[in-house]
Amino acid sequence: MARLDLDKLTKRYSGVVSVDAIELTVRHGEFVCLLGPSGCGKTTTLRVIAGLLEPDGGEVRVDGKVLSSPHSVVPPERRNMSMIFQSYAIWPHMTVRQNVAYGLKMKALAASAKQSRVDALLGATKLSAEAERYPSELSGGQQQRVALARALVPKPDILLLDEPLSNLDANLRGDMRFEIRRLHDEFQYTSVYVTHDQVEAMTMADRIVIMNAGRIEQIGTPEEVYERPNSAFVARFIGGSNVLRVTHVGGNTVEIGGHTLEIGQGEFSGPGQPMSVCVKTHDLELVPVASAGTRGNNVLPGIVRSQAYLGSHRDYIVDVGQDVLISTRADLEVATGSQAAVRFDAQRCRGLSR
Repeated sequence: MARLDLDKLTKRYSGVVSVDAIELTVRHGEFVCLLGPSGCGKTTTLRVIAGLLEPDGGEVRVDGKVLSSPHSVVPPERRNMSMIFQSYAIWPHMTVRQNVAYGLKMKALAASAKQSRVDALLGATKLSAEAERYPSELSGGQQQRVALARALVPKPDILLLDEPLSNLDANLRGDMRFEIRRLHDEFQYTSVYVTHDQVEAMTMADRIVIMNAGRIEQIGTPEEVYERPNSAFVARFIGGSNVLRVTHVGGNTVEIGGHTLEIGQGEFSGPGQPMSVCVKTHDLELVPVASAGTRGNNVLPGIVRSQAYLGSHRDYIVDVGQDVLISTRADLEVATGSQAAVRFDAQRCRGLSR
């Protein structure tokens, strides 16, 4: 285990800033996910940590030792880090056992110690029965476990993972999320995991680092970033949120299209100033116009623009002056084009000043 510090880390390409003076500490044995859209700088950050890229500013430190700065870079092979790539990068001409053992090739260990460690990792990754098979004989999930075992067998201080599940189908991705987290809990290595998939980050991370345009937008536990986003970008990206542009009236009251809403939490911009309000799709109630209670506090009139039946629930897009997405029970049917109302639970609405 090791502590990783990024101190004002900066990387530019032809004058374009890809990573913009970010600061982050990953504690001993912590699992941190860098989450964000394509082009936000998360993979560049990972490659600078690995020593595959040189920074243009700032430092990468492990346990206080500087590994990367604009003046010097410790090469990847001397960092005691392992990296798992999107493509697995396992040797097709080697058996599973040979692939896993390859991670110990440069280690000064007795043959018996190497074999013992390889056997332990094959057992931990549930690959013992496949030890003499070749990659072409394995499923995608098994190949990914080979890459994991090979990365862990040298006992790295830090494990780096660059979207390792993106080539798997949905069911295998679900299984491998729990498998990676299980192995992390078993071996307690310090991990940095790059993904654009919110579910992966929520499933595995101790903390999530949300990145946008080379900067860190928010750092927090999965619950913190989901329940208490600090910006409109985070609210949209972390999933399931509508973000409405409103005007702050005063106190915890905002105005949208001539109607007022009470907001139960968050930050406010100041009376008369524009701001945003976020609310999860499942925290909105769709009220057909024929039903009672379509008027009152925190109710906006609207028109149903579209709907989709998704088995466990039904999604609606309702125009209330701005489009809102509502996830409601599957048996609630409201015709497209009909009038309806949307009821907001004040305590589930969060004000965003940026």
